[in-house]
Amino acid sequence: MSSNFRISRAFKNAKRICFNADSKYVLFSDSHRGDNGFADDFAHNRNMFKHALEYYYNNDFTYIELGDGDELWENRNFSKIFKANKHIYLWLKKFHDNNRLHFIWGNHDMKYKNPTAIRKNLHYYYDSVTNSKKELLIGATFSEAIVLEDENSGKKIFLLHGHQADWFNYVFWRFSSFLVKVLWKPLQILGFSDPTSPAQNFKERIKVEQKLEKWIQENNNQMMITGHTHRPRFPDKNEIPFFNDGSCVHPRSITGIEIENNEICLIKWHIITLKNGTLQIKRTLLEGPENLKHYMN
Repeated sequence: MSSNFRISRAFKNAKRICFNADSKYVLFSDSHRGDNGFADDFAHNRNMFKHALEYYYNNDFTYIELGDGDELWENRNFSKIFKANKHIYLWLKKFHDNNRLHFIWGNHDMKYKNPTAIRKNLHYYYDSVTNSKKELLIGATFSEAIVLEDENSGKKIFLLHGHQADWFNYVFWRFSSFLVKVLWKPLQILGFSDPTSPAQNFKERIKVEQKLEKWIQENNNQMMITGHTHRPRFPDKNEIPFFNDGSCVHPRSITGIEIENNEICLIKWHIITLKNGTLQIKRTLLEGPENLKHYMN
């Protein structure tokens, strides 16, 4: 099965969501929410991410997570992930309760293809304060892909994680998960990088991006937004309409994509130091905004 077939199948079977000029979306991916241990790359950005979620919730955005939200390769026990990130999940619950939350599964949370795994991890949580089980994300679903469709023009934006173009992390994801658990997680603590990850392997990253770009060109320049490689991408108007929201595990920032007023932009949340020595979380515009009409065919 070729990457082209996997991507085309994901597009065909994608969850469809209509949007218009009043719609507001924020897209993040690759949080890799972990257990706050030594190998948890999300730990240093956790509070920054929570602040961003609060901002988007209060400003009426719909949150779409493009895969690898939960780090289920390195962590067998989800309860430890939840305990380390409880405040994050409670903000996700706010989005969910207002029908403003959509999930795509990636390779690191590919277990969520199975509704049983979703129910086990995300429907309820144990509240140690009240010594009771409470509702979390009951009814939450995960899709392989999402298509945002303009309700006026019918033009589409194709959202997926992107590992469909990475045969090792798609076809052999169970084996990759095993390697991460037993080999690369311990070595990561010592400073070694996982060579199977396109986020840490330049050559693999280029191969994945080239396959995704090829699919776009062969499908009438269909606009696409992915994650997976952790490298933010925002093309010029005359380039292939291939976007990447980056990741939430950059060393000192998180990056994402916003869609608002029929415009798209790439943003960064990071920490700055004020003159009085206090730290402040700041949202910075990296690219755009550009009108979606320049990219949607």
